[in-house]
Amino acid sequence: MPACRLKRKHKTMTRPVIIILSDSARETGRAIADAIDGELVGAKARVSDADRLFESAASEIRSLFRAGRPIIAVMASGAVIRILAPLLDDKHSEPPVIAVAEDGSSVVPLLGGHHGANDLARDIAVAISGFAAVTTAGDLRFGVALDEPPEGLTLANPENAKAVMAELVAGADVRLLLPSPLGEKVPEGRMRGSQTGSEGIPHRLAMLGTSPQGEKTGLADWFVASTLPFSDAGAVTLTVTVRPKQAEGLELVYHPATLALGMGCERGCDIGEAIALAEKAISESGYAPESLAAVVSIDVKADEAAIQAVANHFGVPARFFDAATLEAETPRLANPSDIVFAEVGCHGVAEGAALAAVGSGGALVFPKIKSKGATAAIARADDIIDSSTIGRARGRLFVVGIGPGSDDWRSPEVSKMVETASDLVGYSLYLDLLGSLAKGKVRHDFDLGKEEARVVHAMELAGQGKDVALVCSGDAGIYAMATLVFELFEKGGISDAARRIEVQCSPGISALQGAAARIGAPLGHDFCTISLSDLLTPWEHIQKRVRAAGEGDFVIAFYNPVSMKRRTQLAWARDELLKYRPASSPVVLATNLGRDGETVRTVPLGELNVDDVDMLTVVVVGSSESRTVTTGDGKTWVYTPRGYSGKADTGMKKEAAE
Repeated sequence: MPACRLKRKHKTMTRPVIIILSDSARETGRAIADAIDGELVGAKARVSDADRLFESAASEIRSLFRAGRPIIAVMASGAVIRILAPLLDDKHSEPPVIAVAEDGSSVVPLLGGHHGANDLARDIAVAISGFAAVTTAGDLRFGVALDEPPEGLTLANPENAKAVMAELVAGADVRLLLPSPLGEKVPEGRMRGSQTGSEGIPHRLAMLGTSPQGEKTGLADWFVASTLPFSDAGAVTLTVTVRPKQAEGLELVYHPATLALGMGCERGCDIGEAIALAEKAISESGYAPESLAAVVSIDVKADEAAIQAVANHFGVPARFFDAATLEAETPRLANPSDIVFAEVGCHGVAEGAALAAVGSGGALVFPKIKSKGATAAIARADDIIDSSTIGRARGRLFVVGIGPGSDDWRSPEVSKMVETASDLVGYSLYLDLLGSLAKGKVRHDFDLGKEEARVVHAMELAGQGKDVALVCSGDAGIYAMATLVFELFEKGGISDAARRIEVQCSPGISALQGAAARIGAPLGHDFCTISLSDLLTPWEHIQKRVRAAGEGDFVIAFYNPVSMKRRTQLAWARDELLKYRPASSPVVLATNLGRDGETVRTVPLGELNVDDVDMLTVVVVGSSESRTVTTGDGKTWVYTPRGYSGKADTGMKKEAAE
């Protein structure tokens, strides 16, 4: 049976960040990080060891808050409040923010109490033997926040929550209405009374909270764990229903995620048509769309845009089953089809997928309907459906560039993708550079020279339904692995499942950008990049490009300038470029950019020595217009004017006049 306990929200948060400002707070911070699998970050000026260091506490905290990361600040609560005060405008979207005393004695949820902060504070307090200073009225009185139900329940009318909670705090009782498993009626809960004692838990709730084997199921856990004052005559009503319902007075309506929408469609089905059919199925079935747990289909439709669009339309995940799993549901189908079997290997996609999602304890409650190019059906489970446990997701491949590898040069989007991924694939050095961000991930290390095997492995992992990060240094699309991903889509060499994955590419700071920033602005005018490696490109082609770039007077960034065995190409390029630009043209040699041992220096083109360049060096050769300038602090910079041979000034004047 696809039932699950209702999940506590903080278990599915993005990874929390624990902030410390001094070494004296490090022991507490590390204990918290270990207990909740968080990232420990510290102030660079006063913390000697952490997963990551930052320059400014205020900037760090605000950046994390904007990114929606849970924040546990081992510092004074007043300081945290003052830092975040300018950003507080919507309590429904704020992440958990918790202040912890340096000695761990107090754990205070400041923001996002109903977004997981209260539960998280309690867990932290247990881990460090502190006290969770939870202040929200509902949590204190009843051990539950009615406006923030756990995963698996959706509150349909959150605007009523404040009035309901006020009434409860004032002493009102609760009337609880729950659906019977697979029933159409919403029966009224009643007190156990003299039958089984006076625990104050409705009989229907107690029944629904226990399986025939005596094991507790998910739908009732949240209510059972509370201390709400249940009564048949309660002034406050809490209704759990799979049907649409208009709340009356002091009523909160919850929709349990017990429905699976099965979808089938032709290849290239119109998205609008698929969404319209899904809406029709929900409307005609009489069920509430908020009770959908997932949109489900056969695995060959994992990359079908229409199926994904329907899932996005309802805000639920799309999950997929193989043909054998769907064929096993044939005895329960209302509309088996030999035509469908001949095409995909099962007698029904929409009905079969819906039934597979709800398990043997569920049932088909809305048989298949059709449009021109799609089918839809609905099945209902007898408890909450945990979508992560049914079928599999469409796998995602995140092709990410981590820049030089340092935290400061890695984009927030890349960090989020790596954090989301379950598996990391890459050259061992690049994975090591992720530091604590790789914690808890499955690593798949590859040596240099195994690039295609690396990419195939990443794509096949994603083909299994996993979220995979293919990690590259610099930018993944510049002489890196992104190109190989799309080559494999075109030429083959991967499984059908791998061909159906979703790909997302995120940029990183390239060696070219890093070198330019460190030395000034050598890319101020037209530039190009040329790889001097002849491993995949014939040497005569490389020579042709160097000549063309020299004749065009481009600033040139040379990637792969030398290797252990290849030492002559850079010398040839130097000599060739001397035919087109002065020997005094500046050349930037940047090594280990953004890492320990970084060196950036400038030499004239005529004095470029190949022995000064290694595999970790990017070489940027200025154009005939590039020049150097020394600032008052004695530092020499390289820049290329925005205009050419004095053209900048006249061009600006002309543009201003126009």
